Amino acid sequence: MDMLRAHLIPWAHTIFGDDEWTFQQDGAPAHKASETQDFLRDNCPDISRSTSTSAMPTANGRSTAPISKLDYAIWSILMEKACQKPHPNVESLKRALKKAWKEITLVDLVKIVDNFPKRLQACIDTNGGHFE
Repeated sequence: MDMLRAHLIPWAHTIFGDDEWTFQQDGAPAHKASETQDFLRDNCPDISRSTSTSAMPTANGRSTAPISKLDYAIWSILMEKACQKPHPNVESLKRALKKAWKEITLVDLVKIVDNFPKRLQACIDTNGGHFE
């Protein structure tokens, strides 16, 4: 929490002022910890959680749609390229991820960006419910 309190919140106030903004995070265990979630609910106007296949309940009881955000699409490419085999240590994984990152092409990025409006429309069509 110290890092979020010391860096995220002041940065967000500087960048967004009184405007609404969304803090996006993935489903890593540390991000789902109740202390982290409490802090984010208390300090961020909106929180977006990235989930792979299922909706995640929010504080008000509604579920968030599993929209694959742009970075989620990038992660799937990285995982496909860098995680085909187990890595003996963290350094090996880091090297594989950096190599995979360098291999992402402009064509890949254009496809991801071009597909994003379709994902948003699917979310709208299901009123924020589940979609593939």
